[in-house]
Amino acid sequence: MRAIEVARFGGPEVLVPTDLPDPVPGPGEVLLAVTAIDVMFVDILVRSGLGKDFFPIRPPYVPGNGVGGQVVSVGDGVEDGWLGRRVIAHTGGPGGWGGYAERAVAPADELVAVPDGVDPLEAVAVLHDGPTALRIVELARVEPGQRVLVLGAAGAMGILLVQLLRARGARVVGAARGKAKLDAVAAVGAEAVVDYSLPGWTDQVLEATSAARPDVVLDGVGGTLGLDAYGLVADGGHFSAHGTPSGSFAQVDPDEARRRAVTITGIGDLRIPAAERTRLARDLLPALGRRLHPVIGQTFPLDEAARAHAALENRDSVAKTVLTVG
Repeated sequence: MRAIEVARFGGPEVLVPTDLPDPVPGPGEVLLAVTAIDVMFVDILVRSGLGKDFFPIRPPYVPGNGVGGQVVSVGDGVEDGWLGRRVIAHTGGPGGWGGYAERAVAPADELVAVPDGVDPLEAVAVLHDGPTALRIVELARVEPGQRVLVLGAAGAMGILLVQLLRARGARVVGAARGKAKLDAVAAVGAEAVVDYSLPGWTDQVLEATSAARPDVVLDGVGGTLGLDAYGLVADGGHFSAHGTPSGSFAQVDPDEARRRAVTITGIGDLRIPAAERTRLARDLLPALGRRLHPVIGQTFPLDEAARAHAALENRDSVAKTVLTVG
């Protein structure tokens, strides 16, 4: 099979197309003929070596942790009824491995069947980001009429967050970088959009809310931008520090947050057990094309995985990035 292999930690150039033996499903597993592969920022963290203190993955390895495709064989203990079905599934463990390939093995009890009429690319696009976005909104306890600032709103999960928040009746300000990304955020329902690459962007947020501080701030960026966004949240509000594209999570002073009665949640609050993650994905798929519209900004053939990673790292991508096979 064709696959991408990482022989050493480094830049996008270490993502090398190669030929490897087809994997064999073990007991309780299935083998998928892959058609679409989720590309996530965590893939970059692992590949670069920046995630080696958090994830057990070491070169050589095949990256990736989310695929869509058709079940072509099953291991012992798996019902033959899965054969031929279109599914999405996670591969590997924490950090993800085994997904950037024409064939991938996945646990049968975590398979999510793709309903008829659902675009398989859209199904892959919500495999990870959909359940996480749902959990973020649930933890924030967003209510109708509340003002919510979404930082990194043009990312794959940010786009879903804007839609989920609007469905709850929230008033959403989406912050992103550049006109193309701002247009994408506005198109999915944000009442206002702000370019956080420009000086004074926090003032623009307050202008959009008529000087009212947001009740909830969802930070998908981190770093200095995330800390600036935290400064906007209303006393008694909620701040979600779940993003690291800036290189780190927003470093909020916990004493200052307690003084202001701001509830803070982080990446540790978003760890979803596999069974719950699978359930949430199964609940999401029937809504695709009706209530939820993931945006796939760019696709790349499997052999061009290095270009996909470069696009994410250079902030050239909009919304979801997907690798395609065949």
